[in-house]
Parts: sequence; C-alpha cells; structure tokens
Amino acid sequence: MALTKEDIINAVADMSVMEVAELIEAMEEKFGVTAAAAVVAGPGGGEAAVEEEQTEFDLVLTGAGDKKVNVIKAVREITGLGLKEAKGAVDGAPATIKEAMSKDDAEAAKTKLEEAGASVELK
Repeated sequence: MALTKEDIINAVADMSVMEVAELIEAMEEKFGVTAAAAVVAGPGGGEAAVEEEQTEFDLVLTGAGDKKVNVIKAVREITGLGLKEAKGAVDGAPATIKEAMSKDDAEAAKTKLEEAGASVELK
C-alpha cells in the first residue's frame, strides 16, 4: 500500500520538532540535497529561481553631448568632485560616474545629466 501526501503530512504533524529535524536530515542524506536548495528550486524541479529586484545602480556617462560645460557642472554636483576630476570623468566617457546608488538617486542624477545634455545609462 502506497502512502499518500496526506498520510505523510499527518505523520509529520504528529512528530516532535526533534523528530522532524531528524527526518529532514535523513531526507537530505538520502536524496543528496539540502532543504534550502529544495526551497529555491521550488515545485518546478529546478526551474530558474525568482529574479531579485535590483536595488543598487551604477550611473554611467556614455557621452558628454554638445554642452560639455553644463555636463561637468552636473557631474560635480552629483559626485562632489573637483573641477579637474569632473572634467576628466566627462572627457573619459564612457565612464562610471557614481556606483551603488539607490534607484531614486540614480534616476534623479540621470535626469539631471540628461537635462545638461549628456547621454547616460543606469547599470
């Protein structure tokens, strides 16, 4: 007679916490997996895990455009760099202007640079 899922669940429900822990350990050994891996794999049996939402962005200047002076001013405002460093970053485009920014800060900085005439992307 084969056990149903319901039979197994009822049997586990009657166990103590220690017995459940031992059962999990025995299953990990038997099947060569960990409980954490089984949870990540999910019911699809190894399909791609849920993609995490990106929380940090890098601001990359891809081009200075025609209004280079305005772009340098915007870079200085966003980064706090001196005039020489900001000019070097703009002249060295494509260049990462600022790393690990929050989504809101990155969007605001991107808008500011685009209004100054630069071409920008978030990574």
